[in-house]
Amino acid sequence: MTDAALSRAQLRRLSELSPFELEREQIARALSAQVTSGRPVLDAGRGNPNWIATGPREAYFALGQFALTESRRVWTADNLGGMPTAKGAAARFGAFADAHPGLPGIVLLRACVDYGIRELDFGPDEWVHELVDAVIGDNYPEPNRILRHCEKVVRDYLAAELCAGRPPAGNVDVFATEGGTAAMCYLFDSLMVNRVLREGDRIALMTPLFPPYVEIPQLARYNFDVVRVAATPEDPAGLHTWFYPDAEIDKLADPTVKALFLVNPANPASIELSGRTRDRIVDIVATSNPGLVIITDDVYATFVPGFTSLAAAAPYNTALVYSYSKHYGATGQRLGVIALHEDNVVDRLIAELPAADTAALAARYHTLSLDPGSVKFVDRLVADSRQVALRHTSGLSGPQQAQLMLFSLFNQLPEGQDYKRLLRETVHRRLELLAEGAEVTFPPDAKRAGYYVEIDILDEARRHVDPAFAEYLQASYDPADLLFRLADQYSVVLLNGSGFDGPAWSVRVSLANLNDLDYLKIGHHLRAVLDGYLAEWRASTGKTD
Repeated sequence: MTDAALSRAQLRRLSELSPFELEREQIARALSAQVTSGRPVLDAGRGNPNWIATGPREAYFALGQFALTESRRVWTADNLGGMPTAKGAAARFGAFADAHPGLPGIVLLRACVDYGIRELDFGPDEWVHELVDAVIGDNYPEPNRILRHCEKVVRDYLAAELCAGRPPAGNVDVFATEGGTAAMCYLFDSLMVNRVLREGDRIALMTPLFPPYVEIPQLARYNFDVVRVAATPEDPAGLHTWFYPDAEIDKLADPTVKALFLVNPANPASIELSGRTRDRIVDIVATSNPGLVIITDDVYATFVPGFTSLAAAAPYNTALVYSYSKHYGATGQRLGVIALHEDNVVDRLIAELPAADTAALAARYHTLSLDPGSVKFVDRLVADSRQVALRHTSGLSGPQQAQLMLFSLFNQLPEGQDYKRLLRETVHRRLELLAEGAEVTFPPDAKRAGYYVEIDILDEARRHVDPAFAEYLQASYDPADLLFRLADQYSVVLLNGSGFDGPAWSVRVSLANLNDLDYLKIGHHLRAVLDGYLAEWRASTGKTD
C-alpha cells in the first residue's frame, strides 16, 4: 500500500478480501498517517477485549501452588514429584488454605471448591483431586470429551447464563474444545463425515454474520447452497434494532434447508434474537422442518441480562457453541465448549441413514465400539477431532479445563456477578460515547449486548440528511472509501459491514478493545468524514444546508 489515494477500482478489489485481511490494509495506512499526524492508531476492528478477569486467574495460580505440594507429597526429589492421590485431598486443601491466607486467589479458590461441594453435590476428595490433576496436566483427559466434574460445572454455568436459569429437562452432553473456533470446525467436519450434511446441501445463515461462517460454506469441500435469513437495520417503527422480518424467518420452514447457523447475540449487530423470532424458529422445527439442525454460537450471551439461547428453547434441534474468550478476556487461552442435548436430531438423522452410509460409518468408528452405530454424535465429534485413530489422546488439556472450571465457578459467586455487571456497564458506556461523538442515536434495547455496534451509513444519510445524499454516496464512491478516509485522515480502523454479509455501507465498531474516551474520538472522526462527504454533495448540488 502507498500513501496515494486509492481509486474506486482498487477499493472494489480490496473489498473482496475478508474483513480481517482488509483491516490489515487499513492498519498499514493508519500507521503511515500516524507518522505525519502524531495521532495514535485507534483500531476498533479487533474483537479482542482489553479486560481480563483477574480473580479466577489468581485462583488458578493458587490451585497450581497447592497442586505442587500434592505432587511433592508423593515423591520428593530435586525437581521431581509424583502423581497426586485423591484420598484425603479435600482435607489437605483446607489445611493448605488455612496455612496460606495471604496467597493471592486462595480465598476465591476455596469459595469455588466449596460451591462444587455445596451446590453441585461433589464428593470432596474426588472434586479436589480432579482440579489438582487437571492443573498439573500429568494425565490424558479422562473422559476425553470432558472431565467428569468439569462437565457438571459447565452445565451449571450454561444453565445460569445461556438458559436464564431454566435449562431444558434432561442432560446436556458437553465437549470441551480449543475455543469456539475449534468447536465450529469440529461441527462442520463431523456433520459432513456423518452424512448429516453433504456437499451442495442447502443451509441457512442468519445475517449479518461473523465472516468465517459466511466464508466456510463457500469452500469446495462444502459448496453449500446458502439461504440468507437477513436482518434489516430498522424495525417497522423505524428504530435501529436489526430486526428479522417474519418472511425471512419463514425461509427456514422449507424442509430442503438442512441446517441453520447463527451467532446470538449477533456479530456484528450485537443484539439477541427477539423472543418473537426465537418462538417462530421453535414453531418451525416443531412443525414444518423438524429435521433442521441448528448451530448457535452464543459467545456474547453474558452481555445480555436474561439471555435465552435457542439451545434452551429448541434443545432437540440445537447444538450450542460457547467460548469463554470474550467475557473473561481469554482469547489466548482457547477455551470453548460444544453442548448438545442427550436427545437430539443429529443422532436421529444418523440412525435413519441409508444402509450404505451406515456401513461406511461403522467402518470409520469400529475401533470405538463393538456396536459403532450406537456411538453418539457428540462422541463422534471427539473421535473426529483426532482423526478417530488418535481418539485415546483427544480432549482439551487438563490445565485448560482447570481454568475453564474456575471461570465457570467464579461466575456463580457474588464476585463473578459483580464482574459481569461491570463489563456490561463498560461496553454500554463506550456505546454512549461513540454515539455522542458521531451524533447518532442508538435506541435503548434490553436485548443489546453492546460488544459491537453496526452503523449503516447510508441509512443515516437517508434518514437524517436527505435521500438524495444517500444516492450521491452510492453513485460517487465505493463503500470502502469511508474506511480508508478514516485510516488516512484520522488513523481510525473499523471493519466493513459488507464482509459480515451486512449492508454495503455499514461499519462495525468493536466496543471492547479500546479505552472509553477513544470511542468519543472515533465518533468525532466518523462524523468528520461524513461531514466531508456532505460538503462535497452540497457543493455539487448548490445546496447550502
